[in-house]
Amino acid sequence: MLASTDQRPLRLKPDAVVFTREELSRILGLYGQFVAAGEWRDYAIDHLKEAAVFSIFRRAAETPLYRIEKRPTLANRQGAFAVLSMSGTTLKRGHDLGQVLRLFDRQRLRLAE
Repeated sequence: MLASTDQRPLRLKPDAVVFTREELSRILGLYGQFVAAGEWRDYAIDHLKEAAVFSIFRRAAETPLYRIEKRPTLANRQGAFAVLSMSGTTLKRGHDLGQVLRLFDRQRLRLAE
């Protein structure tokens, strides 16, 4: 541990996976469209040691409808980004976040009609 100027030890946070500003902006843009349509109402962001998770809820007291995950350890295999359903089934996985979020395009078209 390192000491600060007032001689109290500093706590070093373990490395956590986080969304970049661009990734979070893209996710929140999609989220905002569904909130405006009345489909989604709440979200949660978790930065864990092995993954960053954006959970989407219809109501705050429910389990998440979808989870958008970033797992850098899978970047060289199936891709770092994934959308998972409420049951944990992987709906879409890929190397590019934009391509993975296109899963919601059909739902957005239905909302616009």
